[in-house]
Amino acid sequence: MDKSWMYSTRRSSTQYVNGVESFLDFAFDKSSNGGMILCPCMQCHNRFHFMRGEVYDHLICWGFQRGYSNWTSHGETREASSSSTASNHEKGDYQHDMNELLHDLFPTTPMEGSNLDIGESEVEGEDNLNTQPSMQSNQNNFDDLLKDAEQKVYANAKHSKLSCLVYLYHIKCLNGWSNKSFSMLLEFLQDLLPEGNLLPKKNHEVKKIMAKLGLGYEKIDACPNGCMLFWNDKVKEEICSVCGASRWKTMEDISEHGVGPQKKKATNILRWFPLKPRLQRLFMSSKTSNLMKWHHFERVRDGKLRHPADALAWKDFDKKYPEFSNDPRNVRLALASDGFNPYRTMNVAYSIWPVFVIPYNLPPWYVMKQPNFILSLIIPGPKGPGNKIDVYMQPLIKELEDLWDVGVKTFDASVNENFYLKAAVLSTISDFPGYANLSGWSTKGEYACPLCAFDKSSRWLDHGKKWCYMGHRRWLHTNHCSRKDTRSFDGYEELRDPPNPPSGVVSLNQLEHVDFLVDNVEKSPWKRKSIFFKLPYWKNLLVRHNLDVMHIEKNVCDNIVGTLLGQAGKSKDNMKARLDLKKWGIREELHPKNNPRNNNMYLPKACYEMTRDEKDLFLRTLKSIKPPDEYSSSISHCVQLKDRKLMGMKSYDCHMLMQEYLPITLRGTLPDHVSRILIDLCDFFKRICLKDLTEDDLKFLESRIAITLCKMEQIFPPSFFTVMVHLVIHLVREVRLGGPVTFRWMYSIERDLSTLKSYVNNKAFPEGSIAEGYMARESLTFCSRYLSGVETLFSRPIRNDDVDIQNEIEESNFLRPGRPLGKHENSQPSNRKRKRFPKSDIDERSLKQAHRYVLFNVNSITPFRE
Repeated sequence: MDKSWMYSTRRSSTQYVNGVESFLDFAFDKSSNGGMILCPCMQCHNRFHFMRGEVYDHLICWGFQRGYSNWTSHGETREASSSSTASNHEKGDYQHDMNELLHDLFPTTPMEGSNLDIGESEVEGEDNLNTQPSMQSNQNNFDDLLKDAEQKVYANAKHSKLSCLVYLYHIKCLNGWSNKSFSMLLEFLQDLLPEGNLLPKKNHEVKKIMAKLGLGYEKIDACPNGCMLFWNDKVKEEICSVCGASRWKTMEDISEHGVGPQKKKATNILRWFPLKPRLQRLFMSSKTSNLMKWHHFERVRDGKLRHPADALAWKDFDKKYPEFSNDPRNVRLALASDGFNPYRTMNVAYSIWPVFVIPYNLPPWYVMKQPNFILSLIIPGPKGPGNKIDVYMQPLIKELEDLWDVGVKTFDASVNENFYLKAAVLSTISDFPGYANLSGWSTKGEYACPLCAFDKSSRWLDHGKKWCYMGHRRWLHTNHCSRKDTRSFDGYEELRDPPNPPSGVVSLNQLEHVDFLVDNVEKSPWKRKSIFFKLPYWKNLLVRHNLDVMHIEKNVCDNIVGTLLGQAGKSKDNMKARLDLKKWGIREELHPKNNPRNNNMYLPKACYEMTRDEKDLFLRTLKSIKPPDEYSSSISHCVQLKDRKLMGMKSYDCHMLMQEYLPITLRGTLPDHVSRILIDLCDFFKRICLKDLTEDDLKFLESRIAITLCKMEQIFPPSFFTVMVHLVIHLVREVRLGGPVTFRWMYSIERDLSTLKSYVNNKAFPEGSIAEGYMARESLTFCSRYLSGVETLFSRPIRNDDVDIQNEIEESNFLRPGRPLGKHENSQPSNRKRKRFPKSDIDERSLKQAHRYVLFNVNSITPFRE
């Protein structure tokens, strides 16, 4: 069937409309479920079921989702399948699901009807494609799984043994059942099903079978003090060669009964999840192999920043390494890491550091989703690794070196061929303390800003006993009048140019005489030479470590709110801050003054300081905000009217406060010149978080934020300007080089950390619980792509199901202008009075035609349509 009309013709053309009709005829013939099919438009992505008219409207208005030229979700098999597996796949065809799963999981294993087998590989002998650690173990696993896929779970059953276990285990993992509850269900099903059924009785029996579908991990013993790994050529050593600590939990020698080291338990164990087979699986699966080439074939190139591939760092990397960029299947990665307490309590000090790898090849709507995060390392607690994180990173860095130099032979299911897969890490994602751990540059003290580096703008506050980071006039135009204004700023003229962030080559030259894995470089902000410099391309990257907008925005919000409300411990305006102003000789109106009545010192009121009535108005306005469901958390829970405080705000609360609520609540509570500057800052954060930006937008933001920060220097005391406030000046550069902030901030990482935290069932071994939980999720993610007729990770309905609500509206014979975004009501009668509207005389089809005519023919909406 010719499908060129899907992406190459205008959606208003007759050819496209006829093509949509042919698609709907095919889909409703092959995959209809109660008169509904999955909608493959750009908005729905085969996640939601709709009637024919709704799907037709979606496809005309928004078009097909990218890369969906093979209608596998609507009854069409993938092109690589042979005649035996190319039969029409209907919903509920569980045997077809399992055959497709095994075909992708073992592409080089001979299967009935397969067009590839071991003897037909491109290379004979030792060079045959080996997508798993052992070809023999692959063959054994495949034989076992194929046998389970052919055996019915009981006579005349729809499900085979394998499909039944996959579906049951999928439901267990998706809904968070405990192992005991799952074993109890299996025991009940044993009694419920006919005698002689093949269903296992215990959870551990199911896990053994599911393990053959997953990818394992390795345990590597480490020194209790994090000095070295007992790995590679040191795997048999029992004493740390650096500090002399024992590898084992006990110092006892081998007993007379022959209990050797293999019987002992290590004190510190690193969990390593090899990256190569996980990247291979992305191409071996027919469900994801096309998506891994989206950045090259499907990306729109119109000069806007929508994806890391549109940014300068990606393009510069392609120019420097054309051999790598020539094959679009080579993977660009981001590496993310952060620590978390697995016990959900602050009473126990424990910190586990997982390390994630994120493939950037995927489309924007898939990149930062949790199912696509690859867990690479679990660095054990109870203390964070700190500067010794490089010791734990050695297996991953060694693997990344191999993926750059040699690559790994992989099967591409989309084109049915083998190729050498290579990969490169383009940058890291972390909070600011994590930035110090990964980069080796100290993010505290005089040289805390890693982008200003030795060309710093920090000054010491004698009374505040800390460093402040002002000097933002350097980013103003050369002839700007504020550069020579000494009284309004820090008492000095500013004639310097903006600093040039040090390149990787410059940083490497500064560490020329420092060895890897050596801490505490004397008299330098460098604490060590980062192990990432072992990667041949690392020194040539434009952005090696990203600044996290999430934490920067939260810290700026905390500074603003704490200072405006005068919260104790959070306000940056206090006696020490005013004494520093006096010592600098600036802003005399704010200097502490003596009260003539009692000779006590008092602080004059500042323009940014709210009165009690203004605080009450500000907080009451926040208290009254009722955001839509799933839009943000209820910020009213953080408002304490009695104490005039905002307490307990999380990162996303600060995000919404800065971008939506603060510009509203500031009006009428502060002088215009103060509120205007703060609103400009809020607008900057809102604009820089947009999903598409042009170079003109970035130039405007770059000049605007410099002016905004300089005006803030004229209003707020120097203690307000912590390093996190200063980092705002560098965010535009980061976007220009690295791409939109949504691909480089910590929100998605923090959500995944919360998921890992939920895997801790055995508090005595939190790292082991997380590893096993992740392995189950990894198998679930892979299998979910092949399950039809059941809710999966990729087809879970949204919280507000429009289909049910639309049915409710049609049944109740009235129209309402809107609906609450919370849990929708059942179709049962309600005591609430509903406003009724007269029904339109025009029929539904004519109304949709009129709406479509407006979309394609009214000039005022042309830019939105384009």
